[in-house]
Amino acid sequence: MRLRSILATLTAGLTAATCLTAAGPAGAAAAPRNACSPSVSIDGFSDALDKTTYEGSYVGNFSALAVDRDGKLAALSDRSSLFTLDPKTLQPRSVVALADENKAALDSEGLAVERDGTRLVSSEGEPAVRRYGRDGAILGRLPVPNDLRVAPAGRAATNQTFEALTLLNGGRTLLAGMEGSLSGDTPGIVRFQTWHRHGSQDFRLAAQYGYRADTGLGVVETTATPDGRLLVLERGFTSGVGNTVRLYAADLRRATDTSGVENLTGQNDVRLVRKTLLADLVNCPTLGATAKQPQPNPLLDNIEAMTVTGHRHGRLKVLLASDDNQNTAQITRFYSLRVRL
Repeated sequence: MRLRSILATLTAGLTAATCLTAAGPAGAAAAPRNACSPSVSIDGFSDALDKTTYEGSYVGNFSALAVDRDGKLAALSDRSSLFTLDPKTLQPRSVVALADENKAALDSEGLAVERDGTRLVSSEGEPAVRRYGRDGAILGRLPVPNDLRVAPAGRAATNQTFEALTLLNGGRTLLAGMEGSLSGDTPGIVRFQTWHRHGSQDFRLAAQYGYRADTGLGVVETTATPDGRLLVLERGFTSGVGNTVRLYAADLRRATDTSGVENLTGQNDVRLVRKTLLADLVNCPTLGATAKQPQPNPLLDNIEAMTVTGHRHGRLKVLLASDDNQNTAQITRFYSLRVRL
């Protein structure tokens, strides 16, 4: 079918998509077309890259997205590959292999791109945040608080560390979101760690914040908004039922710096990050999507990646992607959303 899209700046076509549906303008008081909620609508989705390869690399396992300096899309695979995707067609244009200092593969989960094109990549195993050049060469590594390390070195559970990564304040502040809670913290309360830099200095450890995820869900992605807030993606999975995926707006202002708080247990003197539900994606129209396993909405899958691709008058263009885990029962799917803050 002929494809249409309104990702005007970066995805003005998505011509390789298997299914994209355009949404028309909405009146100030009317719900948007293809509405998931009063604040979020879905313009379309694409399965074009599902179960494909590029130059011998499997295209999938996407854990993070970012807009590169040249307008192309950077798409991170948790199997240590960083793809460059065409913003119009989503087709791969290049791929770079990533590794740690010992040339070992990463469980790469979070991605942010600096103004000079340097890639910041979080790895869930240690956890760690490393800086890479465009060629995949390691340029440096950021310090990590001991408590955030995987036990027994720290208090984090395996595969529950730095899942989310984003740059704020014009690139001066980096934020990494833990997927799960630390031992000793109330289940569901996760830590957001930040680093800050002045001028040309390296990133240094800065404030830490507590964020309460919904019951049964974990934080899988954050991305900064132009007004200084965050979009936070929470996700969970129930066997035989499928995925739950919720999109929140979060505000760090007035939240307590928890870097000196050993245990977060809901104490009154600790203000957690404020969040506002924008949409539960189960309520989006299906747009004719099909699922390979039970889902409460066949549009849903293991959504894990998110980036803002454009904004105008308080309305954001947001691109999501799912991690298919190289599993025949899951799909590599891209989603085009419009979000009104």
